[in-house]
Amino acid sequence: MDKKKNADKQRRYRQRQKEIGNKQVRGYISKDAMKCYDEIRDKTSWTDNEVLSNALRITYAAYKCGQIKLLNEWLKDHER
Repeated sequence: MDKKKNADKQRRYRQRQKEIGNKQVRGYISKDAMKCYDEIRDKTSWTDNEVLSNALRITYAAYKCGQIKLLNEWLKDHER
């Protein structure tokens, strides 16, 4: 019975998030990416959601400013 309650609670939570316009975005990442993620969390004390949100915002800003190539080159040069 507890599993059903928990599933219902999660479903309601996801529905509320969807209604306010939030979208869940997750995926698997490589070991190298995980190291970068840990470094970001250590330096910034950001939560998982803040890391994801800020990473998307930074990437979008680089795209809008025509700096994606520069960002990718930096990552390659620093073996990230």
